[in-house]
Amino acid sequence: MHSEVISLSGIVIWGGFSLAVLFGYVAHKTGFCTMGAVSDVVNMSDWGRMRAWMLAMAIAILGANGLAYFGQLNLADTLYTAGQVYWGAALIGGLCFGVGMTLAGGCAQRTLVRVGGGNLKSIVVFLFLGYSALVTMRGLFGAFRVGVLQSEPLTLSLGSSSAIPALLGLDAQGQFGLAAGLFLLIAIFVFKDREFRHNRDNVLAGSIAGLVVVAGWYLAGHLGYSENPDTLEMTYLATNSHRAESLSFVAPIGYTMDLWAYWTDAQTKVTFGIATVFGIGVGSFLYAILHKTFRWEYFTSPQDLFSHIIGATLMGFGGVTAMGCTIGQGITGLSTLALGSVIALTGILAGAVITMKLQYRWMMRES
Repeated sequence: MHSEVISLSGIVIWGGFSLAVLFGYVAHKTGFCTMGAVSDVVNMSDWGRMRAWMLAMAIAILGANGLAYFGQLNLADTLYTAGQVYWGAALIGGLCFGVGMTLAGGCAQRTLVRVGGGNLKSIVVFLFLGYSALVTMRGLFGAFRVGVLQSEPLTLSLGSSSAIPALLGLDAQGQFGLAAGLFLLIAIFVFKDREFRHNRDNVLAGSIAGLVVVAGWYLAGHLGYSENPDTLEMTYLATNSHRAESLSFVAPIGYTMDLWAYWTDAQTKVTFGIATVFGIGVGSFLYAILHKTFRWEYFTSPQDLFSHIIGATLMGFGGVTAMGCTIGQGITGLSTLALGSVIALTGILAGAVITMKLQYRWMMRES
């Protein structure tokens, strides 16, 4: 039994790594970036990359709920759909993450892509983001997160599930119907734009991002669900949360740093999330080498360094507090149709837009 569990965990971990390699490769090729997508809309009224991100959402929503409908995934067994909705933490964490990713020049996923491409600034962001995430999970920031942001006044108790279909009283068929309807509406909006339809990179980026999230749900949430030989209870063998997971990058970056720090501790193990962190960087690096785009990039000024450090710290805190990043909540969490994911995503977008507007105003004053 132990050997079977190890083999199954290995399949989930290596499968997650392979999916992330593909995602990292495509993200580098296409410039897939949530912060960039928001910036394009705010500063240039260009919706191309935003439509790619929305396409990923639509595919993830349909795919995750399709897996659930056919009994391949229990969406109730995720962090996103728990009955307790920490709306204050989701909103404030989302705002912090949105501000942070703008100051740091990209979200957690984009940071990993840039590390693979030789961006030294992103290595600094990676380190500060990871440490901030750890401190928010288990340290000083964590005390504030739990004691204040997750306190009773900032929490909604919604019974057994906070998924929107459950709140609406929908059965399994109704939930899948809602997911299919959302997919159709988003797809119509995305593909009605002729320029988007003819931009292969944006179509490819959105499609791969969405499909990778769905495949991640199947790997970690279905194949990885098995009996624990020590407790004889059913559990998710290869995830840090011991629940169903798919792609998310802030907490896994923190867990990666924890693994490095306690490598000889038998309790610290490579998980699905940690494997995807490495996979994104490797996939990006492969693209950079094969297409000769690898180049070293560094800070242009002390102010640039300071901005990236502050942004990375805010992303680590915000990503853990909101229980996800632009991928973890914006695509993976949203695919569960969880109310908390909608709140967190609203915070992320609001934080990014406000920061971009302020940056533009300061730039105009200086000029």
